[in-house]
Amino acid sequence: MQRRAAFDQPVPGKPRASQVASCAPSLSAARCLVIALSIFVVTHVALLIGLSKPEKFVFDEVHYVPAARQMLGLAPAVPQLNPMHPPLAKEFIALSIRTFGDNAFGWRYPGALFGALAVVAIYLCGLALFGTQAPAIAAALIAWFNQMLYVQARIAMLDIFALAFSLLAIAAFLYGYRRPRPQLAFALAGAGFGFAAACKWSGVFAYLTAIGVVALVRLLQYWRTSFAEPNEDDWYRPDLWDGMTSYQITICFLIVPAVCYVASFIPLYGLSITAIAEAQHRIFADNITTAIAGHTYMSAWPSWPLLLRPVWLLFDKTDDQHIAAVVLLGNPLVLWPALLALLVCLRDFIAARRDSAFLILAFYFGCYLPWALLPRALSFLYYYLPSATLASLALPYVLTRVRVPWLLWLYVALVAVGFMAMLPISAAFVGTSMPTFNRLMLFQSWI
Repeated sequence: MQRRAAFDQPVPGKPRASQVASCAPSLSAARCLVIALSIFVVTHVALLIGLSKPEKFVFDEVHYVPAARQMLGLAPAVPQLNPMHPPLAKEFIALSIRTFGDNAFGWRYPGALFGALAVVAIYLCGLALFGTQAPAIAAALIAWFNQMLYVQARIAMLDIFALAFSLLAIAAFLYGYRRPRPQLAFALAGAGFGFAAACKWSGVFAYLTAIGVVALVRLLQYWRTSFAEPNEDDWYRPDLWDGMTSYQITICFLIVPAVCYVASFIPLYGLSITAIAEAQHRIFADNITTAIAGHTYMSAWPSWPLLLRPVWLLFDKTDDQHIAAVVLLGNPLVLWPALLALLVCLRDFIAARRDSAFLILAFYFGCYLPWALLPRALSFLYYYLPSATLASLALPYVLTRVRVPWLLWLYVALVAVGFMAMLPISAAFVGTSMPTFNRLMLFQSWI
């Protein structure tokens, strides 16, 4: 990389990177919409099957459902329940309780809705990255068969809401990344990031990643930096977003997210700036505390990609030989090979400067590594959910470069088999026998 006052001319006969995604002939808007709607309908219906089993609180539902009830006036207003998280996800749960009743289906339906949206968002991320349907659809299927998203979408917790908004925001950001005038896409990304943070503060990690990418690009442009031998798929170009001003970037990534985030507090606090500011202070204080007792299923962040310690959300004996179990583990056939795929992305980013590899790595590590810096003593595998889902993009990236078309779909079929094998410990309505349970527990640390 060297500094030059002007960008080299495009290579003759090759489209510039800003044109790659927009000129792909296979990406008709109507076809993309039909596929996205199909993915949503199929995953949404699948998530609804057996959703109300069990009919009691599971894991942290004991915290979030009572908080949603309080918003509806179904519980005493004082003390405020679950003040350590922003209100948006709990407001969705409250709306569902009002619509479907104060029952297990009512608690969990919004998670199923946003789980389906998260799978659609991964498909949209794949379209923006790869510019063709096959790897985008494969990425959505891999994310679905990863098991982790499936489990989190069937419990009344906050993570699936933050995930869905983050992925939709990332999809918009990726879509705008290669375009000279990405104002609308970046504004939509800013809104998604704001809503993600309004569900759970960990949703801010993807937002900070996008801010970091934008700041890096703008800094290199300020220095008039360019690559010595530019390629059409370089992750950086001096003319990137040349139709967008710094003022517009400020609106998209500061004003829009802030407005969306603050708006989620208005149903609780009205327009009281003091009350909203005090709510932020409580959230901050509760999230940085280290005075938290240990937990049976807690795990440290370095262990998450290796799936060393799952989280058992439910383990009920239905009789002497059968159980109803829900474990958040992740599909080893997805997450272990994903580590190798990420290494390939790293190689391509360093050796070939490919923008797809750069963006996959940026958002994967941007959602994962901040957990290493936080002072919280208590952490769980489900904190890895955003990075584990984004890793679904790295696998099609690698497999499509092999240029053996059937290999990608063979791999998707393989992870589908893994998902089905894990279904007895992923959904309480399925149930399983103790011998099957023992066969699935490959390591002692999984029990």
